[in-house]
Amino acid sequence: MSRSYDKVKSQNKSAEEHYKTTTARIQQIQSQLENSVRSHKLKGKVCIITGVGSLKGIGRAAAFRFAHEGAKHLYLLDFDPTNLPELKSSIEAKYPDVDVQQADASDEQAISGICERALRDEGRLDVFFANAGIASTDPLAETSAETFMTVMKVNALSCFLAVKHASAAMLKTNASRGKEASGGSIIMTASTAGIRSGAGTVDYSATETCSSVNSIAKTSAYQLQKTDIRVNTICPGLIETGMTGATFEYARQRGSAGKIGQLNPLGRYGVAEEIANAALFLASDDSSYVNGQNIAVDGGLSASHPVVPGRWA
Repeated sequence: MSRSYDKVKSQNKSAEEHYKTTTARIQQIQSQLENSVRSHKLKGKVCIITGVGSLKGIGRAAAFRFAHEGAKHLYLLDFDPTNLPELKSSIEAKYPDVDVQQADASDEQAISGICERALRDEGRLDVFFANAGIASTDPLAETSAETFMTVMKVNALSCFLAVKHASAAMLKTNASRGKEASGGSIIMTASTAGIRSGAGTVDYSATETCSSVNSIAKTSAYQLQKTDIRVNTICPGLIETGMTGATFEYARQRGSAGKIGQLNPLGRYGVAEEIANAALFLASDDSSYVNGQNIAVDGGLSASHPVVPGRWA
């Protein structure tokens, strides 16, 4: 009885220590931008990012990271205009040339319009980060056709439109603006749910699977061959954003925050800044030979079929 109690006590202590380590690591990651030297990896590049409105979102984190790395001009879009003025003023306090716009990422006129605007303003388009997305919490039996199609429209159609219109803009050359050949990087936010099942609801997973967003990247890479336009997706795991906020809040209220993300090998959840760093890699010339790929940024979650933690360790 004593040994059993001691074992449980030891496991609880270990879990507490891991959570403290995780919290410290997350804080360190979130302060990287503030403390990092600008390397100008996006110097001279004109960039569009959708889905920037959430205060804890991937789009917002990417906007700051892109600006920090020297993007010449940022065009930022979100369906919800609430936080756009604050985002614009916060970025412009340190970095110039930011435009924000309330727009639906699945509206073809809006997406074609912002690409055309970049060409009018700057004579070029170099990066399009199609990050807008939504998810329901409905189980299969309660998922309506309307909900399914709404999620499909926002998550998948928006990516198709981004590839269609951004690639057309990236094909255009402009020697006077330093672009003598076609080229660019199109990045789409997909999900670990698009790699393996079990990471999301049916409507969300279906719009983020290899049959949609991930497949768009692979197919488009060949449609755009020999243009130097690269198309890739980022597949995040469990990231603390506005979309997942309810999950995190529920766990914290129950006192089980230390268990969030425990199924992946790192044993923790991720934050938006970590996805923004992956987006920066794909947007920059560091990834010049990366094309048509679905890159998981999930702490290793999708690296394995489900196992009992520790059983095979």
